[in-house]
Amino acid sequence: MPPRGVEKGTKRARQYEHIKESVRERGASEETAEEIAARTVNKERARKGEARQASKLSREDISSGRRGGIRSHRTSPRGRTRDQLYEEAKARNIRGRSKMTKAELQRALGGRR
Repeated sequence: MPPRGVEKGTKRARQYEHIKESVRERGASEETAEEIAARTVNKERARKGEARQASKLSREDISSGRRGGIRSHRTSPRGRTRDQLYEEAKARNIRGRSKMTKAELQRALGGRR
């Protein structure tokens, strides 16, 4: 079932099903596949102006598909970008976040989530 606000038979509904199937084929659980697909579709909706509200990060960050393409062949650690970590630190009101590096932000947020 696609995320709320996505009508059946639309491009976003098809995108949701495609992503969900791909994640399931890689061995993830049904629940994990649904979450990843919903987050990806919601971010794309926000980027294209289809969502009622969109965070600054959703609008200005690189697209989910592009990030996946860039990061898929890396040997360095994967994960959230520094900007994403910073936004979470901001939401959690972590002091000194503006001067922290990506690694410091990860430690302040409790490592990998």
